[in-house]
Amino acid sequence: MDKINKMFGITLGDPCGIGTEITLKSLKSVPKYVNRCILFGSLALLEHYNEMYGYGFKFNKIENTKDFKEGYVNVHDPMNISLDDFEVGKVSANGGKCAFLSVKAAIDFALRKDISSVVTAPLNKEALHLAGYNYAGHTEIFGEFTHGKSYAMLLWSDKLKVIHVTTHMSLRDACDNAKKQRIMDVVHLADETLKKQGYVSPKIAVAGLNPHAGENGIFGREEIEEIQPAVEQCKKEGINVCGPIPPDTVFLKMYNGEYDIVVAMYHDQGHIPLKLLNFDSGVNITVGLDVVRTSVDHGTAFDIAGKNIAREDSMLKAIEIGMKL
Repeated sequence: MDKINKMFGITLGDPCGIGTEITLKSLKSVPKYVNRCILFGSLALLEHYNEMYGYGFKFNKIENTKDFKEGYVNVHDPMNISLDDFEVGKVSANGGKCAFLSVKAAIDFALRKDISSVVTAPLNKEALHLAGYNYAGHTEIFGEFTHGKSYAMLLWSDKLKVIHVTTHMSLRDACDNAKKQRIMDVVHLADETLKKQGYVSPKIAVAGLNPHAGENGIFGREEIEEIQPAVEQCKKEGINVCGPIPPDTVFLKMYNGEYDIVVAMYHDQGHIPLKLLNFDSGVNITVGLDVVRTSVDHGTAFDIAGKNIAREDSMLKAIEIGMKL
């Protein structure tokens, strides 16, 4: 059982996308992972790509870790979806259902301590909703079925690291949810996560919400009433944090080494700079929960699914970071 506990899970995401392809490429690229992971998703699709691209893997279908076999790619298939039930590259309810059930199964394995972390391939939010699962994405699914006082989305790359106060909501709602306590919670999560990665005293920058960080109230009062008080309280608690810093310069300052991570107020504020610099190798981490979850930082890429051209860089980085955490 000790060996099993050192293992990780990979959810294959929406079968209509590139998740299965990049997972098989990752296992081919780093063969030692075969004996350290359990895949969650469509066995039929795995076998299809394995034969099509000549990978030579042998698969073992499992219900639990007692069925695990070394030397095989071990797969838990919660839906037994066949190739006739969906079309690669097309949004479908079956694709969304398969993706959700795979994530839920991986969470159950992790909560039982059968695996130590979960790496997720991309799912499609439209397909998820068509299947009747009204979640905004992976972060919210993990938030629903795991445990933690607070959690946040953290994007990790060698060049830039960003953690988000708000994520999958309208920009109008994001402004309303950038509150002092939430900002403090996210600063704490940033500090704790970087310390787990070896940073002794992480330098944390908190971005402003408004242009020029509000310009002393001229362009908005969120910095004065919510963000600055949160930063000051965290400083009193011994965290190495500063802000609010104008969002149009804070990422450049981090890129130049002044900070180790930026606390972004909303989804695109953090995603745009990171994807500009590290689209292929960025990693999405859900922090603050009792299940470690890392993910590729890209979508299902339906337009190239099934063409064997999707790159596995981000998946390999997600596995690496997940194992460290």
